[in-house]
Amino acid sequence: MKKKHHHKKKPSFTKKWSAKLHLWFGLSVGIIVFIVALTGTMYIFKDEIQGVLRKDVVYVKAETISQQPLSIEVLKEKVSLEVNEKYPITAVEISLDKNKSYEFIYYEKDKKAWNYFDEVKVNKLIYVNQYTGQILGIYNEKYDLFPILKAIHWSLLLNSDWGKYVVGIPGVLFIIMLITGIILWWPKNKKMRKGRFSFDWKNVKTWKRKNYDLHNILGFYASFVAIILSLSGLYFAYPWVKNAFNFTLSGSLELPKEKEIKSPDSLLAKNNAILDLTAQETRKLYSTSSSFRIPLNGKNKKGKDLKNIPVSVYGEDGKFAIRNQLAFDKYSGKLLSNKPHQKLNNAEKYANANYDIHTGSYFGIVGKIIWFITGLVCASLPVTGFLVWLGKKKKGIKK
Repeated sequence: MKKKHHHKKKPSFTKKWSAKLHLWFGLSVGIIVFIVALTGTMYIFKDEIQGVLRKDVVYVKAETISQQPLSIEVLKEKVSLEVNEKYPITAVEISLDKNKSYEFIYYEKDKKAWNYFDEVKVNKLIYVNQYTGQILGIYNEKYDLFPILKAIHWSLLLNSDWGKYVVGIPGVLFIIMLITGIILWWPKNKKMRKGRFSFDWKNVKTWKRKNYDLHNILGFYASFVAIILSLSGLYFAYPWVKNAFNFTLSGSLELPKEKEIKSPDSLLAKNNAILDLTAQETRKLYSTSSSFRIPLNGKNKKGKDLKNIPVSVYGEDGKFAIRNQLAFDKYSGKLLSNKPHQKLNNAEKYANANYDIHTGSYFGIVGKIIWFITGLVCASLPVTGFLVWLGKKKKGIKK
């Protein structure tokens, strides 16, 4: 009797090319995916860790709290004398919690530099007791662990303007790898599906099979959150991604531009208490918010002179999604505009929320935990994937 030969069905065109793309892209950008995923994962609980480590400077002593804090100008002068930094103070962040100290920020960049350490001229954070003027803590954030992790994650410690593309290209390829990975994982029938959702290692003794299951099963579960992570990261890196989000959410490629508001009060002499008037009005308008930030150097992010005093008001601690924007005349302190979160269009709301979505904080502590686990899995995928490829390659050589 002739023996029957059971021939394996050839993979479909889609699976065949999915396998090739998955392998090629994995081998080409796997190391970058590993670095970016690991540093991003380590950054997720930054606020919680710093909240514990800096508890003594974040909160002022109860016995020093009085009804009225010192003038921002007075505090600014005290910080300038104490820190003795050649660059001006960039901004002050004020919490609406009376128990929390003021945060004075120094931040200056050299856009022509090619790496993080040369690009960031200064990045210092000074905690001040607003009731006594005491400097509670001075932190050189430039050399702190979390800003360095963020810089590696953002641009591999390269210049932030063009280094983001070095990370962005692997980010695009990683999304393709996730999609092709799901295609390769997808079982042909119900019988095969059972073994794809969980680990069954009772009769499995080889590390190769266990490694293969780790790559396959963990990769599948992490893929859906990983795609959200990757897209929200690309939103920062590529204008065309941001434009696509804007158009999808609001029907326009660009976000609405802020109109320059002219005030007749600008002809008056500058009020010395301008910053305190601004802070006082902000507290009245948004008394239930978390904190607000006032620029102190008169410059915007691009280094151009500000026409007025823009104040960003944050709705919740550790989040940027709920953000209200105020503008005051820089001479009289008159309120020129008030744009609450509710009046923003969908694209503007998403622009404010994208950072929180990327870090998982948008979904609270549960979201951060899920994002953390997903990040660890994403960091493991290039490793387990490489081992799968190496095992197959060695097997092929032996044959």
